[in-house]
Amino acid sequence: MSQQILDLVAKASLKEDKPKFEVGDTVDVHNKILEGNKERVQVFSGVVIAMSGSGVNEMFTVRRIVNNEGVERKFPVHSPRIAKIDVKRSARVRRAKLYYLRDRTGKATRLRERRTDLK
Repeated sequence: MSQQILDLVAKASLKEDKPKFEVGDTVDVHNKILEGNKERVQVFSGVVIAMSGSGVNEMFTVRRIVNNEGVERKFPVHSPRIAKIDVKRSARVRRAKLYYLRDRTGKATRLRERRTDLK
């Protein structure tokens, strides 16, 4: 009985228009931020290095370089605080977690682009 109630609550929290992106994609995450009584949107751009969880608990980690320092941030996919997720580039990767990018700098962090126009 209690599991059914939990499933109903979780189903109500899921986003219907979940964006399609994978590990290795370069994304812009538009995050809503409250400052006092004003709300603004801040964009966090970077490479998706990991995805974890499922359902309401689904999360993804985005990594970017700011002032020669790596910055990583985890976002819940179904959060109401995320306005939208734009996929800028798709990369062809062979692993589920790209943690090896943490040790690399400069051109070594480039990923091979995924070709979508093959016929």
